[in-house]
This record gives sequence, C-alpha cells and structure tokens, in this order.
Amino acid sequence: MSLASCLIYAQSNSSPNPVGELRLRAVSTQSAKHHPAPAVIWLEPIGATPALSFRPHGRYTLLQKNRTFIPHLQVIPVGTSVQFPNADPFFHNVFSLFDGKRFDLGLYEAGSSKSVIFSREGVSYIFCNIHPEMSAVVLALSTPLYAIADANDAFVLPNIPPGDYILHLWVEGLPQTTADQLTQRLHLTGQNVDLGVVTIPAKAGASDTHSNKYGNPYDPIPKSPYEH
Repeated sequence: MSLASCLIYAQSNSSPNPVGELRLRAVSTQSAKHHPAPAVIWLEPIGATPALSFRPHGRYTLLQKNRTFIPHLQVIPVGTSVQFPNADPFFHNVFSLFDGKRFDLGLYEAGSSKSVIFSREGVSYIFCNIHPEMSAVVLALSTPLYAIADANDAFVLPNIPPGDYILHLWVEGLPQTTADQLTQRLHLTGQNVDLGVVTIPAKAGASDTHSNKYGNPYDPIPKSPYEH
C-alpha cells in the first residue's frame, strides 16, 4: 500500500463516530423591515442516544448598563450561576416570575452585583421592576447541542453525534403552544443535514409591555432628570 493510500485510509477511519452539521433558517411572516426576534434551536437526545455533558464556559453575566441588559439573550447550562452587576448610577431591581427560574433580587445600588443559580431547564424572562424598558432572556439547557440564530435568521449546529433527537425552537414572543408545534423528531446519521426553512408566525417578537413584579402596570416614568 502506498503512503498516499495509507494517509487516506487513516483519515477516513480516524473518526469512528462521525458527527454532522444541521442547518435551518427561520423566516417570519412579518415585514422584511421588521427586526428579527432572537431565536434558539437545540437538540434533545431521545431513546438510546446518549446525552452530552454541558459544562459552563467561563463566567456568565447580564450587565445592567444604560437601562439595558447586556447581552439580551444568554444560553447557559442548567445549574449555572449568572451575575447581574449594576453598572448604572442608579438603583435596579431584577426579577423573573415566569416558567424558568423565579426570583426577585430586590433593590440594589450602583456598582453592586447579585447572582442567581438557574437550577431548572427552561426559559426565564427577566425584567427590572423600576425600568419597564429593560428585558432579557436566559435559556437554561441540559444539552450543548444548540445554536443561536444569526443576523439572517439562520442556524448552524455543528458536531452532532448520530442518533435520535427532538429539535426544539424558541423564538422570543412566540407562544409556547406555537413553538411546540414546530418541534421535529430527527434521526441523524453523522451526515450534514439542511432542514430548509421554517415559517415563524408574525406575532413573534419581544413584547413592549409587561407587568411589574406585583402583576400591576408600571408607574409612569418621572420627568425628573434624576433616576430612582
């Protein structure tokens, strides 16, 4: 056998468990001028397909600056702690009362920070009880097989081991019942797969209105030049 033949043979057999790539594009029925809503896909292994370990990569932070959470979306492993530092020169009150992690950090001043452990899988919609324009999303997953949509609403999910999976899709503002209807069961063989286009209903997107932590409308924003 020639050296070239040996090299080809070694390369073709160097990965006994081949991995594939999954591609998908989400298209909204809204106007093309509408800014795409943040979206995530992930694969849930089912049947005999082994689950992959999802470990934290560094420190996870949702910075509060200029009355904005930065970044707006975080995907983290279940059981991970997220820091909420206040970089504004005024008070904030971070809270979440939704399906993921329910918490209320109370008032805390400029320059301080508090943290939350997201101990259960799911989506947490996060707000400030003082500033209604502030919102963020933390998605806690038990699998590292996820992808966040890019600026063109496209997902690229690499390094997928062969097996059976359920493909989940989350789009901000999309009702959970609608998102559940978009799930797919997939049998992947280590080959690259392009699932084409999935259509997202027009109602997806961040809501401009929500209640405060007491379930009531926010008080009018004061016209004073000083913050709370």
